[in-house]
Amino acid sequence: MTTVRTRFAPSPTGYLHVGGARTALFSWLHARKHGGQFVLRIEDTDLERSTEESVNAILEGMAWLGLDYDEGPFYQTHRFDRYNEIIDRLVEQGLAYRCSCSKERLDRLREEQMARKEKPRYDGHCRTREVSPDEPHVVRFRNPDEGVVVFEDLVRGTMRFDNRELDDLIIRRSDGSPTYNLTVVVDDHDMGITHVIRGDDHINNTPRQINLLRALGWDLPQYAHVPMILGDDGSRLSKRHGAVSVLQYRDDGFLPEALLNYLVRLGWSHGDQELFSIDEMVQLFDIREVNRAPSSFNTEKLLWINQQYLKAADPAHVARLLSPHLGRLGIDPAEGPDVVAVVEAQRERARTLVELAEISVFYWRDPEDYDPKAAKKAFRPEAARALRSAASHLEAVSEWARGPLHEAIQATVEALGVGFGKVGMPLRLAITGGKPAPDLDLTLELVGREASLRRIRRAVEHIESATGGEEASA
Repeated sequence: MTTVRTRFAPSPTGYLHVGGARTALFSWLHARKHGGQFVLRIEDTDLERSTEESVNAILEGMAWLGLDYDEGPFYQTHRFDRYNEIIDRLVEQGLAYRCSCSKERLDRLREEQMARKEKPRYDGHCRTREVSPDEPHVVRFRNPDEGVVVFEDLVRGTMRFDNRELDDLIIRRSDGSPTYNLTVVVDDHDMGITHVIRGDDHINNTPRQINLLRALGWDLPQYAHVPMILGDDGSRLSKRHGAVSVLQYRDDGFLPEALLNYLVRLGWSHGDQELFSIDEMVQLFDIREVNRAPSSFNTEKLLWINQQYLKAADPAHVARLLSPHLGRLGIDPAEGPDVVAVVEAQRERARTLVELAEISVFYWRDPEDYDPKAAKKAFRPEAARALRSAASHLEAVSEWARGPLHEAIQATVEALGVGFGKVGMPLRLAITGGKPAPDLDLTLELVGREASLRRIRRAVEHIESATGGEEASA
């Protein structure tokens, strides 16, 4: 039985976008499900546009998503000798030929064909000409003149292409560099790729590549062309729809497993199940069940999935991912409460790690100001007395823990003879500045004794300054 081998082959001309990440995920899942290997190949033959920065962004994006590869990364620019060997063989066997047609002639040919409402294609002018290897030229593959290319696409079913619609494609440019369709064919053969899973924008390349494979006497892989991803307005997903770079989603506070879960559901489903662990994806995913129709990217749905992962994931895992976001806010997570404990206390109140960091700053840093709406309601003149009393009871607590802290707050309420809200509301605002927080006793425990008492004193000063020292009697 042949071992399944899939590949992800991005061009390093930009970031790793979500469409590419989904293709990588589908290829990775297919290999993992069938006990095969997943290969990473960097298709960097576009020398003008390929950059090391883009390569690093791709590798970093793959690492963040956890899409580990068994072989690679392989770089096409390291394999030019191999490509030229194959091109030369095709020329020697009469399966390819040198073409010296000028750009002017080709432009004129295209204009004439379009004027006749014909599909623009090369007319084979140099097929029977002797073109010297010393004069400027490209090398073209001699595509079959007749017949059809038929293959079974694992997503789209039977696909048929008339060879008369396919022209003699260029396989080596005038500068000596090989072209995409040639390098892909050679790489897929040399790397033993059994399943080519890629975007459906490559469908028109497939019959050309199949003809090349057959000319070289090589076995064909199985093909699966997955549909494109659309924005919520029905147009192709682009920057104007929001973040499309995988690393931008990381920076925006999404968990990698949440993004993978969302991407796997773009075009594939398993009943009504919404949330999948990685192991479930591997077990259940079937490339043949991918829809043929394009899928629409819905950021609100992604946010919902991310929130579910924030709630359910191992708090230590979330804490590791949260720490860089705290760092961007000037917080050193090591100097203050345990980040894991903060995650457990706060994570139900946020949809992203960015939100979680923003609402949790007060655990490490005293509030610079107070929420105006909350302050108008909680910081009435009588609140100063309640806060002073609370501070007195809290200072007497020997163990700064939830139980004793709850008792101290309750004792304050009883001593003042007021409802809990008269103490709890101003105390919560003094500690948090108005940010969402859990039970008051847990909040106090996490903030710590020194910071809590300092914030209460500051709140009293704020109230007295705002009211001119006026204080209502109890």
